[in-house]
Amino acid sequence: MAVTTSCNSSTIQPYIPSAINPWDEARVRHAYRRIGYDASKAMVTAALAMSPNDFIDQLVDEAFNEPNWPTPVWADYTNHDYDNLGLDFEEETQNNHHELRLEVINKMQNNGLKGRLILFWSNHFVTELESYFASNLLYEYYHTLERHALGNFREFVYDIGRTSAMLVYLNGFENTNNSPNENYARELYELFTLGVDNGYTQQDIVETSKALTGFNHRVNWTYPINYDSSTFDNSVKTIFNREGNWGYDEVIAILFEEKSPLIAQFICRKLYTYFISPEPNEVVISAMADSFGADFNIANVLKLLFKSEHFFDEKSLGTKIKSPFDLTMSYLKVTGFTMQPDYLDAFVWYNNMMGQYLFNPVDVAGWQGDKDWINSSTITIRWQIFEWIIWHTLNEFTEELRTFAIESSGDSNDPYIITKSIIDRFVPLELFTPTDYQIATDIFKHNIPQNYYDDGSWNLQWDTVPNQVVLLLFHIIKMPEFQLI
Repeated sequence: MAVTTSCNSSTIQPYIPSAINPWDEARVRHAYRRIGYDASKAMVTAALAMSPNDFIDQLVDEAFNEPNWPTPVWADYTNHDYDNLGLDFEEETQNNHHELRLEVINKMQNNGLKGRLILFWSNHFVTELESYFASNLLYEYYHTLERHALGNFREFVYDIGRTSAMLVYLNGFENTNNSPNENYARELYELFTLGVDNGYTQQDIVETSKALTGFNHRVNWTYPINYDSSTFDNSVKTIFNREGNWGYDEVIAILFEEKSPLIAQFICRKLYTYFISPEPNEVVISAMADSFGADFNIANVLKLLFKSEHFFDEKSLGTKIKSPFDLTMSYLKVTGFTMQPDYLDAFVWYNNMMGQYLFNPVDVAGWQGDKDWINSSTITIRWQIFEWIIWHTLNEFTEELRTFAIESSGDSNDPYIITKSIIDRFVPLELFTPTDYQIATDIFKHNIPQNYYDDGSWNLQWDTVPNQVVLLLFHIIKMPEFQLI
């Protein structure tokens, strides 16, 4: 498959604001859209008072220091615990899974980078909840993502491979000395660390699968999987030309000792295409990999990327198509509307309807993102869901819609200024032509006679304003630019 190269030629060197590339609202919003899920007006104002360097440090450090989710009471419950408590296993399990999904949504809203990285890593170290359907296994998997999201990648790889969710999903539980299964060994190299056909052979997979045996003991499907030495393959294995009676620990050690440059390149390419553009810049990726390969510190390589002139270059703005979570979470963040828990629940299902069901990616390779999110069917689903959301907004946040318009425009009474200020909060780049803004302005003005605008008697205190904002929002969600990040 042909790969298009990025047209952004800026380097990994630190971003220094200039007349050509200023530290302005557009770049602050760009940073918040990519690093988190957009920002309120107050957040943008506060960021503009900081240097770009300090701003990025603050965002990454806050995510790194974000407390983990308090351990839920059901974190280690098996089916027998539910039975002993007189609870229905399936009903409680569904409730627990929903509770955890809401926790991720709250994290996306309260600390965008931590929530974004949990989603990113769940789409890298993929499992599918439907394959194991046990709350305790999901919690162990989630907690591993949460603990390592900005930590050491080597430790991340080690810990994720021993989670029961991963052992079930990639058949590690079925891999024994008498009946080897190569699936986890293959995905460890192909999807998690090296990339397809990059630095390993089929024989390396065969030998590695032998070293990964032994994780085969549990009571039933709701119990954690433990190591059983009787099912471990005690033969001598040769992995990356190194010979010994290797086990799980040695596999991870040898992998990082022998293949660190390839691992660093593979992961940095994935971080780049997720946070910057689907079109890779090999020079920037190599510079990231040089840094990352030295210590595999995720937070440090993200700071390097986010502080770069490459990240803040105008050619980095609007280069990606929003995922379902980008759409819904950024809408909540930009508007500042606080949804009640019962309606926030609906956002879990909205994202599912748009193709992104948390903890259930489409397959072992995860969601590919960008252009895969949009086709003739999914775009109409996106429009329909946002029409529902906007109608709910009008019913529940009538006065907040007025406040949103006042805050966006500085309480202007010029319909063009109001319209443009609202649009610019939802899109990464200015609209293609001034005419596009004028069309939107006419929609916002609705059927109010023009003379009320001409003589200045119309203002944002009019009773019609919430409905006018809603009409504009209906128009915005169908703009091509609204789908970009």
